[in-house]
Amino acid sequence: QVQLVQSGGGLVQAGGSLRLSCAASGRTFSPYGVGWFRQAPGKEREFVARINWSGGFTWYADSVKGRFTVSRDNAKNTGYLQMNSLKPEDTAVYYCAVQERATVNYNYWGQGTQVTVSS
Repeated sequence: QVQLVQSGGGLVQAGGSLRLSCAASGRTFSPYGVGWFRQAPGKEREFVARINWSGGFTWYADSVKGRFTVSRDNAKNTGYLQMNSLKPEDTAVYYCAVQERATVNYNYWGQGTQVTVSS
C-alpha cells in the first residue's frame, strides 16, 4: 500500500520555475518507477516524465526536454519534478504516479496539484 501526497504547485510567470514534490507514505517504498503526468482542462492526460527508482534512468516528453528534470531522494521517499523555463502551455494539473512493479502499470496516483503559468 502506497499513498502519494503532492506539493509545490502554484502560480508562476512565464519563464519562472517550480519544483513539485511527490512524497510516499507506507511501510516501505521501493517502486519500480515514478511517473509524472499532466492534464489541462478539456485535454487528455499526457505523460511528462519518468524516473526508474533504482537505476535513475529518466524519460521525458519532447515538449519538456531541456526544461524539466525528474529526480528522487530515496531517503525521503520523495520524487521531484523540477520545472524551469515554464510556458503558459505548461498550465495543467500535475499528477505523480507509482509503478509498483515492472509487471504492472501505474497503480498509485497522487491527488494532483495545479500549476498555472501566466503570460
